Amino acid sequence: MSITKKDVEHVARLARLALTEEEKERYTAQLSSILGYIEKLNELDTTDVPPTSHVFPVTNIWREDRAEPSTRETLGAPPEIIDNCPDHEGPFFKVKKVIE
Repeated sequence: MSITKKDVEHVARLARLALTEEEKERYTAQLSSILGYIEKLNELDTTDVPPTSHVFPVTNIWREDRAEPSTRETLGAPPEIIDNCPDHEGPFFKVKKVIE
């Protein structure tokens, strides 16, 4: 597959780019070269290679999803922090109103 100057003009129009004639020629050659390289990859024998989405075995590390009670005490700050707060109500900090 090769890229034509018309393809570059189409992509440039979609991207709202104004290209000069020199840029269109340069990008046509560069993109054709890139696609040529990618087509060489199709020559590789990958019959014994399993499909994968990553080169390395990557897995997400998540904690177990479990329901816990959400009482007023569990939502507030630890008691050591509350003790050092100048103004608090139960486990919550009291601050000045910042939004009218």
